[in-house]
Amino acid sequence: MFGLSNFMRVFVTGADGFLGSNLLRELKSRGHEVVAFLQKSRSHEHIEEFIDEKQFGDLLDPKSLIDSTKNCDAVIHTAANTDIWPPRKEIVRRVNIEGSKNVVRAVQENGIKRLVYVGTANSFGPGTKESPGDESRPYAAAKYGLDYMDSKYEVHQFVEAEAKAGRLPAIIVNPTFMMGEHDSKPGPGEMLIGIYHQKAPGYSPGGRNVVHVKDACVAIANALEMGRIGESYILAGENMDYKELFGLMAEIVGSKAPTKAIPGWATVLFGTVLSGLSKIFGFRPSVSREMALISCDTNYFTSKKAQEELKMPQTSARIAIEDHHRWFVEHDYYNKK
Repeated sequence: MFGLSNFMRVFVTGADGFLGSNLLRELKSRGHEVVAFLQKSRSHEHIEEFIDEKQFGDLLDPKSLIDSTKNCDAVIHTAANTDIWPPRKEIVRRVNIEGSKNVVRAVQENGIKRLVYVGTANSFGPGTKESPGDESRPYAAAKYGLDYMDSKYEVHQFVEAEAKAGRLPAIIVNPTFMMGEHDSKPGPGEMLIGIYHQKAPGYSPGGRNVVHVKDACVAIANALEMGRIGESYILAGENMDYKELFGLMAEIVGSKAPTKAIPGWATVLFGTVLSGLSKIFGFRPSVSREMALISCDTNYFTSKKAQEELKMPQTSARIAIEDHHRWFVEHDYYNKK
């Protein structure tokens, strides 16, 4: 158990995000004391009841992190800048690389017993349904040219190296595409909203892995006391091609599923044209060239290692999407502009 007690004082970055707000609920259900690292400029009303203590600061302010993490037993670093437009963006690299290194330094400075760094499954190479990607596959997302993915991989390597050198008591978890309740931004639920309003003209030839956010949170909370230092764990669920995924989403939300198969070349051409026009006229493209490229690939993964070592549960994509949909209906997200 690495010297950790059953009930811990846990510091959480990104506590007000989709993953963070679900994670707070999981931690509190286990009796942990939760310290949330927040920005004063953002609303926190949706997570107030799951926080024992608030600390305000910025990932780019090392002192605020060192001061805020004092007397904590563990740190879970979920915060990241996930913006993928424009594809190259300095603030994305700064927050994800410099900010994460500041978190690591705070852990080291204060002698914290465990860091759980939340990366992304894209730091590993994907596979097929028959042979899904696992933790042994090398990074394959550099071809997309996205600072988000590249920066997350760079930090993944840094945390792993520090841990394997014995300088950092860290475990890395790598979620895939999460769905479930409490997507207040919204984030991944944008896809569900698009299907509800029948905005998808068709489906591309790729696919992705869908994991219930609650399953990811169980694995992350378990990583406070389970797993091996310096190891990475893909947090995956069900692999689905886009025809299957969009069809299931449409069935659940009660809309018509897109039936037109869009060839990869047409998908990429559409994204390329939109990206070019957006640079001229200053709008954010609904589909960028980079997003189009990703949608043509089968981003399939397995969580076999996390199931074995972090006791990660497996909930179906159907239930994850149903939970997401129900929460959106309860909070009237489909009618928001």
